Amino acid sequence: MRIPVDVRRFPWIRRLAADYAYDFRAVAPFFSGDPADRAAWADAIARSQAHTRRRDEIAAVIAAQQAQRQAPPRAREAGRSLADPRTVAVVTGQQAGLFGGPLFTLFKALTAIKLADKVSRDHRVPAAAIFWIDAEDHDWEEVRSCTVLDETLTPRTVSLPARPGADPAPVATIRVDTSIADVLAEIERLLPATEFRSSVVAGLRRAYTPGSGMADAFGRWLEELLGNRGLIVYDSSDPASKPLVSQVFARELSMPGQTVKIAALAGSDLTARGYHAQVHAQDDSLALFHLNQDDGGRRAIRQQDGRFLVGDQQYPAAALVAQATERPAGFSPNVLLRPIVQDTLFPTICYVAGPNELAYLGQLRGVYEHFGVPMPLFYPRATATVLDSAALRFLTKYKLPLEALQAQDEAALNDLLKTQVPQAVEDAFAEAAQTIETHMARFIQTIPALDPTLEGAARSTLERMQRDLQTLHGKMIQAAKRRDETLRRQFIHARALAFPGGHAQERTIGFVSFLNQYGPALVERLDEELPLDLGRHWIVTI
Repeated sequence: MRIPVDVRRFPWIRRLAADYAYDFRAVAPFFSGDPADRAAWADAIARSQAHTRRRDEIAAVIAAQQAQRQAPPRAREAGRSLADPRTVAVVTGQQAGLFGGPLFTLFKALTAIKLADKVSRDHRVPAAAIFWIDAEDHDWEEVRSCTVLDETLTPRTVSLPARPGADPAPVATIRVDTSIADVLAEIERLLPATEFRSSVVAGLRRAYTPGSGMADAFGRWLEELLGNRGLIVYDSSDPASKPLVSQVFARELSMPGQTVKIAALAGSDLTARGYHAQVHAQDDSLALFHLNQDDGGRRAIRQQDGRFLVGDQQYPAAALVAQATERPAGFSPNVLLRPIVQDTLFPTICYVAGPNELAYLGQLRGVYEHFGVPMPLFYPRATATVLDSAALRFLTKYKLPLEALQAQDEAALNDLLKTQVPQAVEDAFAEAAQTIETHMARFIQTIPALDPTLEGAARSTLERMQRDLQTLHGKMIQAAKRRDETLRRQFIHARALAFPGGHAQERTIGFVSFLNQYGPALVERLDEELPLDLGRHWIVTI
């Protein structure tokens, strides 16, 4: 069973994401086409197939990565298809979060797979789904933890050790050490005992072994789940792919600041139209990082007086341009340049994005033109809340909106409980309140004829009586709570599942929690139950 929810009802959905789904004409100047328009897909396919790429070489890079991770046969077959000049790609991506990251990571991958299948059917072209591991991201705090729900539906977080004082380094360069054994033991202890727990933890142990890189472990885990559905997993830190995009790095360095300027102008245009700009870069910055081969650090590149600054080190402009051309493995794109690198490597016709990603992607149309790369379509990822049947029955029975569960106070519960008070009691209470107010109002009008100084006392008496009535009404609600404790438990249960700690489930809870609960059926049912509908959030049961 599934229930659609208009995403505009959620307070965290910004206007740009809402208009992208429901009023695309308003945002059309910032994108390459409406993903709801079949003709836009045909145009994207034509642009991608006409653009020259080094297809054989990227297919070889993918094959080598898949061989190292021992990817399933269907994933390898999909990887080989990238050498075909007719093949197009639907791409998505995410950081290499511990144990796969939050539930929305799975939603992204499944959306890409479903879209690739649809493109293949509707347009009769080979289409591959690619998951881009943002392996050069250096935010260790963002990826080192995984949150699951324990037996009481309390969010519990397991984490790899912090790296205090360490220079920012690509996640791919960080190796899983012996501490992973304790983390795996802890997550096995926290996950509720189910028939699937042992197999889920065994899969995690196969992927996350001491000595493996974080990105490599993430890739192995994702391939174990989705490789047999044809998902191609790509580790973006692979130095073998950097020569294929060296011209992108060299152009960024040859025209320093141009990418940032173009994106900033688009951001100003978005803001002027009432939207928000996601990326605000400094004027002296480039959309490129330098990777230090000695210490593994990932440092921003800035321009100053015709030279480049990387940390405390200065480089003549020509020297860094030459380095990017001859040794491109020493460079890494930032958020503005990553899509250009991605779509230089792959025949991308569509990128599956989260709602916040749409904002910065909307700043890149001119950047794509600047680099001569065709801009793909963008498709919002599937978004959903997974509830058990009891929680779904509760929401359905009481017609309670999903978003009413987000607040961590009892306001929504009290409103619901009010509806459970017998109507006769409510009617009698309302009649008593109205009677008191009517008669006291008449008394307040007449008392000055006896003694004007008593009017204030009469008004105070009315206010006291009204407060006492409200107190009595509160006691009525408490009596309803005691009378229907089952309703309270159902509410708390549904809230704990839908908004753990007050946060959206899909952004908070690792998908391993749901694999533990539902086993292989999780992926199968989500594949069946998540339609490719724009602007809809789905409440689903497995």
